[in-house]
Amino acid sequence: MTKENWKPSASIKNLIKRSNIISNIRLFFLERNILEVETPMLSRSTVTDVNLTPFQTNFFSWNTCDKLQLWLITSPEYHMKRLLAAESGPIYQICHSFRNEESGQYHNPEFTMLEWYQPFYSMEKLIGEIDSFFQIILKCKRSEKISYRDVFIKFLKIDPLCTNASELYKISKKLKLDHLTDCENDLNKLIQLLFTLTIEPYLGQEVPLFVYHFPIKQASLAAINAKDSRISERFEIFFKGIELGNGFYELTDVNEQKNRFIRDNKERVDMNLPIRKIDDFFLNALSYGLPPCSGVAIGLDRLIMLILNKKSIDEVMSFPLDRC
Repeated sequence: MTKENWKPSASIKNLIKRSNIISNIRLFFLERNILEVETPMLSRSTVTDVNLTPFQTNFFSWNTCDKLQLWLITSPEYHMKRLLAAESGPIYQICHSFRNEESGQYHNPEFTMLEWYQPFYSMEKLIGEIDSFFQIILKCKRSEKISYRDVFIKFLKIDPLCTNASELYKISKKLKLDHLTDCENDLNKLIQLLFTLTIEPYLGQEVPLFVYHFPIKQASLAAINAKDSRISERFEIFFKGIELGNGFYELTDVNEQKNRFIRDNKERVDMNLPIRKIDDFFLNALSYGLPPCSGVAIGLDRLIMLILNKKSIDEVMSFPLDRC
């Protein structure tokens, strides 16, 4: 820490540009009659996902000695889906989200999320709307699309839906990544690791790229593809090698969703991680009836970083972790 660390990491000029970009984003949704909503940043439950580490806090009441365990949201997803079940219609939100153990060039434990949902939209239709959004906000040409399977075949000459650990170990050794993979026995995690390290940095170099139909084991909240049960209706968005967003044609089956949460907690036990209480409010909303819909979450700090041609999100946010 230095005497200059009281200052924002972003210049005032960049913060003004950030404000203008967010105003343009709101205009995009206003013109399409998509309702802006606000939901809590504190929640009684949190995610079961083994890849996310939430922040925990407690509420103390003057009227009782009991404390209420609360969590800072990792995204507004569960609350927004409860609004959808209550017949909100199309909605979006710009809010702060919180993820522990994430800090770096493209990460801050507190970050800004843009999340929106379109009832009765297929995954393909929402991708088309996001493409229009990027053309307006990023001022780029039309996006491109490729399936998860085809992107693996293109870069690594393997089919991720039919591969095995032996094949993945050979590729890792050839790419000199065996020091990272030799101790990993989980096939899905090996696939994810190779995708992150050897494919992701090269995606969307000229225009945003949608990678769709992720393996079902990588899609805890996405619907299963109707034609191939090995894949999900999940997509990710990449631009200049950076992941910008994650979207789904949403899972609406409450029993399937509950089973996935239970499987997450079993995996947590195997990994010596704490079990997470399943969000009953969310499951009750699914039981009541979530309309068929698609949704996406976009990292707004990363998006603004790319628009302003900066190298780090610190250059487009006021006070990151080392200055807060």
